Amino acid sequence: MTNLITGPWTWYIAGPLIGLTVPALLILGNKSFGISSSLSHICAACFPANVPFFKYDWKKEAWNLFFVLGIFIGGILAANLLANPDPVAINPKLADELSQYGIVNYSNIIPAEVVNWSSLLTLKGFIMIVVGGFLIGFGTRYAGGCTSGHSIMGLSTLQWPSLVATCCFMIGGFLMANLILPIILSL
Repeated sequence: MTNLITGPWTWYIAGPLIGLTVPALLILGNKSFGISSSLSHICAACFPANVPFFKYDWKKEAWNLFFVLGIFIGGILAANLLANPDPVAINPKLADELSQYGIVNYSNIIPAEVVNWSSLLTLKGFIMIVVGGFLIGFGTRYAGGCTSGHSIMGLSTLQWPSLVATCCFMIGGFLMANLILPIILSL
């Protein structure tokens, strides 16, 4: 069993903890779990009179900004205090496949050969970092929320649009991982 203090948490510990945030938010404050809406709240706080879309009372949702700040601070603390010094363990078959694309460094969760400042200036890096980031932002806005909002909160409250969005997220992920990513990595 993984040490809960120094290693990554296993799915049967982390999953239920994430799942328990939904009833906790609903019972304690009648709040919805979601991360992408916090960007709207930040924009509404910074540019309240300039853009009509941001003219709403963002202060009612200020709790969400503190929630996201807590996630950010928790991520920093976890990366610095609980970091696993061992390389990421991956299946040997996957390691062989990734080595064909020049990915051999598993010291971080995200391969340094793919996501770094120098690769940003290459076609492969630009597509993965800039175009990928744009598509994630566009998709989040188009779907009316992110994976955490739809797949965790929306499904648990039996929202039909969240089921559709989650199915689309999964189909898109499978297509990306199995069809599109190999093409991008071979550039």
